[in-house]
Amino acid sequence: MRNRFIGISVLGILISFVGGFFLSNSLNRGEISSLKKENSRLKERSNVETKPNSAPSLSKKEIEAKISEAERNKDNFSFQKNLGLGLYRYAVMKQDKGLLPEVSKLLERAHALNSDDYDVVVALGDVYFDIGRSKKQNEAIKNARRFYRKALAINNNDINVRTELGMTYFRASPPEYEKAIAEFSESLKINEKHEKTLESMIEVLIKRNSKEEAAKYLKTLKKVNPANRSIKVFERQLSGI
Repeated sequence: MRNRFIGISVLGILISFVGGFFLSNSLNRGEISSLKKENSRLKERSNVETKPNSAPSLSKKEIEAKISEAERNKDNFSFQKNLGLGLYRYAVMKQDKGLLPEVSKLLERAHALNSDDYDVVVALGDVYFDIGRSKKQNEAIKNARRFYRKALAINNNDINVRTELGMTYFRASPPEYEKAIAEFSESLKINEKHEKTLESMIEVLIKRNSKEEAAKYLKTLKKVNPANRSIKVFERQLSGI
């Protein structure tokens, strides 16, 4: 699935540059989340920087040209949104954190033009969370939290957004474990088998040194997906190896 999405998304981005727009639907949030999770997992596993995807790259000149075009079309909501979402997806795929400030500008501009667009609100949460984590900026993480809360005010049952909200507390400095656990608990009320939430809950509980409770959630995770790649990591952490 991931290889398919990368191929389609890169092709879409390249074609859209030629045609004048990013194809904003070439990647969905779940696929972005999966790629980010895989990048993180590989980095932790190997203890080295992971290499960006080897798919075709856009030149700095091409990217700057589209950003300049956006500057000339500041009142065009669709242009700001599509370019912002497309550039964010490209940044995730290529692990190019340097693009995130530009992405935030584009999406903030789109949000100013249409503050109720759900995709933009959620994407702003994601972008600020990535900025906050990569640069260890609590203010950016707080911004992410603000947009996630706004998204939940629109759709209170978005389990992925609820879980990401919990992660803003977990990744804050200092971490707020209880608030993170509270959000993950709300997510699991929506779907007790939600894999990402189970992983997040286990990780927080281990960090909080609540190993018995973490083991219970790990048992559930094993039933949900015995092939989950985080299971062995959690088992080692719980055994103290």
